[in-house]
Amino acid sequence: MKKKNQASAFNRYLLLGLAVFCIIMMLLSSFSERAAGPFKVLANVTVIPLQQGINYIGSWMGDMTDNFETMQQLRAENEKLQEQVDSLMTENNYLQEERYELERLQELYQLDSNYAEYEKTAAHVIGSDSGNWFSTFTIDKGSQDGIAVDMNVMAGSGLAGIVVEVGPTWARVRSIIDDSSNVSGMVLSTSDRCIVSGDLSLMSDGQIRFEQMENNENQVSVGDQIVTSYISDKYLQGILIGYVSEVTVDSNNLTRSGYITPAVDFKNIQEVLVITTTKAQLTGESEGQ
Repeated sequence: MKKKNQASAFNRYLLLGLAVFCIIMMLLSSFSERAAGPFKVLANVTVIPLQQGINYIGSWMGDMTDNFETMQQLRAENEKLQEQVDSLMTENNYLQEERYELERLQELYQLDSNYAEYEKTAAHVIGSDSGNWFSTFTIDKGSQDGIAVDMNVMAGSGLAGIVVEVGPTWARVRSIIDDSSNVSGMVLSTSDRCIVSGDLSLMSDGQIRFEQMENNENQVSVGDQIVTSYISDKYLQGILIGYVSEVTVDSNNLTRSGYITPAVDFKNIQEVLVITTTKAQLTGESEGQ
């Protein structure tokens, strides 16, 4: 304890001595020009470097303070700009969503115009079975809105499916790509009839299959339109199913089969049109199988 006190006293005396020495050097250097020579040399070695060091430290601390204030300002400005960017991104996303919705509604309006002879009601898709494709899906209209089983459902540019189950405020639709779906179709240009069969395994290539088309002198080419046939018991006549993408003669040489590119994007269905008249009601017949 005694040694610690002695060391502390020594440090105080040393600091005091250095301070007195610096003061004496500064006083002597200011007394006379003659005496300034030798003391100036000594000052150049001791006092001036010390003063320069203190000035440098003071300047450095001042710069640090200015830099800190500048950083604070930049951080505040950056936060403000980030808020503006976030706001613009949100607004842009909202505008993009509105644009896509407008495009879909325009497509739906065009579809409505193309089949003006049928009474229709619009509905939103509110659910679908698991998987990438809308093989079956649920809409937000039901019996309270006049929806009934076997009503034809359209989307995109043509036929999407048919209503198979109805609740008070919802209805379930089986699409034409479902494995259990079979639609009586015909080539619009030649009236050659065929059966369009759903097959989900083909949808990875964006196609559905047709078969049992008579192999006659009528030429069926890629790009020809396939529509619902007049002999279909549940589907109304003339609704676009899709476009022929491939046609071949079967091995029996009596029939032709091939593939169709659907008129509907079955990977993305958000709005539909339900034709509110069934085929049975239109023909005055009882509902078929």
